Amino acid sequence: MPAPLRAAVSDAAWLRGMLEAERALAVAEAKAGLISQQEADAVVEACGRSYDVEALAEEGRRVGNPVEPLVRALRATADRAHWGATSQDILDTAMALVAREAKQLVDAELDGLAAACARLAEEHRHTVMAGRTLLQQATPITFGLKAAGWLTGIVQARDVLATAELPAQLGGASGTLAAMGERGLDVGKLYAEDLGLSEPAVPWHTMRVPVTVLGARLAIAAGAVDKIALDVQLLAQTEVAEVREPADGSSSTMPHKRNPVGSSLARACALTARGAAGTLLAAQAQEHERAGGAWQAEWGALSEALAATGGAAAWMRETLEGLEVDAERMRTNISPDALSEAARFGFEPAGPQDYLGSTDALIDRALAEYRR
Repeated sequence: MPAPLRAAVSDAAWLRGMLEAERALAVAEAKAGLISQQEADAVVEACGRSYDVEALAEEGRRVGNPVEPLVRALRATADRAHWGATSQDILDTAMALVAREAKQLVDAELDGLAAACARLAEEHRHTVMAGRTLLQQATPITFGLKAAGWLTGIVQARDVLATAELPAQLGGASGTLAAMGERGLDVGKLYAEDLGLSEPAVPWHTMRVPVTVLGARLAIAAGAVDKIALDVQLLAQTEVAEVREPADGSSSTMPHKRNPVGSSLARACALTARGAAGTLLAAQAQEHERAGGAWQAEWGALSEALAATGGAAAWMRETLEGLEVDAERMRTNISPDALSEAARFGFEPAGPQDYLGSTDALIDRALAEYRR
């Protein structure tokens, strides 16, 4: 997985998110008149200090979350820190901030993969090869059309993922904001605005649709990458040999081998991402106003889903950027039966290149959708 993505979902990133949430809460409460500006300034100053993330994690295990020990550390110098909030408010908001940063990196990797697919679609629009259905040769296609199909899947997955976001979280102990009196809604609005997050209609402490939607859309994106990786693996088989990956792919015992390393790692990441997304879906039903267990299961799963989806896209982008396409082998592999459909429908093509139907137009449409 790319180093920037690993950093974006690291424990340090989650701590930054929690501190940013605590800072924004104090600023919002001062603006709403709930605490004084001097008290808010003390919280902001405390949030700017360094804290031992490993120590917070260790202490957090004893109380079920890392926010409680962080709040104790903040209150050592700022007694109005975390005023009227609950631990889940801060951690869910940190989750939203971590997801926003990491999702931007995932989007960038998907953009890079889409660009690699578009280049292959354009360059190989006339590279004739066998179409394969149920792993058997069917009618002729071009490698450009196959790449155009990959491109469409990535563009659709990228677009679906782009609209998934987590809102700010602020509800207090049971979702009523009771400790903030009549100023709760004002604080919530200012809090979300400060962080650049959407403001939910009501706290979503145990209504986890935003998390499950993000997880599902990450799984969709990972699946779109996985489809490309699987195709490349099949085309790179010794008996097919129509593409070769740029990676060395050497074997520890068989010097002749050139294994499809990039697509294998992309598939491993994609499978990991979908497994993590499954945990998020499984954790959706949470009891009453605050959950015990299902909520805690989300933290690592979301980080893993984000990092693994980006990792899958990164490996596949690198693989396609250096992919060796053997056009001659593709042509040689086409079975004589590839034109059996043509004969049945009364066509008399001189060769596979003359029975491609709307291939060129379909590639153009895929490229236009990508470039829009």
